[in-house]
Amino acid sequence: MVEKVVEIYSTPTCPWCKRAKEYLSEKGVKFTDYNVAEDSSKLQEMVSLTGQRGVPVIRIDNEIIVGFNPASIDKALGI
Repeated sequence: MVEKVVEIYSTPTCPWCKRAKEYLSEKGVKFTDYNVAEDSSKLQEMVSLTGQRGVPVIRIDNEIIVGFNPASIDKALGI
């Protein structure tokens, strides 16, 4: 499997963010986590990508997934 660049925009209090990160970890997927509650530049980047402020936002290469959707994550990862 070709390694994909995976980034997640999240907040520490978001239960769906926690589940998304746990899911990725269980699959052995390396990812970069951006805390948009503390990093305003990453918050603006997320809003530019999605047009909204809801989390989690998962970017797998150039595919954007808003919310925790295991089927979409697997499809984007090619697993």
